[in-house]
Amino acid sequence: MVLMIEGIILCVAFTLMVFVMSRKPINTLYNYPPRIQERVKSLDEYKDSIPTQKNKIAAKLIACVLFVVVLSLILRFINGYTTFLKAFGFGFLLWTIVNLWDAIVLDIICFCHDPHFVFKGTEDMVKDYHDYWFHIKGFFIGEGLALVICALTGLVVQFIL
Repeated sequence: MVLMIEGIILCVAFTLMVFVMSRKPINTLYNYPPRIQERVKSLDEYKDSIPTQKNKIAAKLIACVLFVVVLSLILRFINGYTTFLKAFGFGFLLWTIVNLWDAIVLDIICFCHDPHFVFKGTEDMVKDYHDYWFHIKGFFIGEGLALVICALTGLVVQFIL
């Protein structure tokens, strides 16, 4: 029951974060399939507003650190876990729930079919916007990242908190 409640809360929080970020889609350009990224980068309209690779890496690192902190606090002070194994395992389950929600609901159902996410000048790239495989691969990349993030979380829970 705890897993379900925390999973729902984290999915809602993640969805709100994505909604806020999507208000200015150019900031999330690197979450789009490569051909769309290339087209957007070639359009004069977006030339001065495209985030740099450096910005992309910094944003992802900040998000990872934030996730470790939030997940560690939840697992230690709400769930009461004090061991690496319990924190890692439950953290990985929570991450997988949010990752599945992101891949299926936010990416495949919403992103692939909502005109709000289509950049001007890329309207003809329907096939690329409907590239479900891109989002499925993203899910598996996220699971690999989860191993690292949840291991760090387990260490924080066991040794620091």
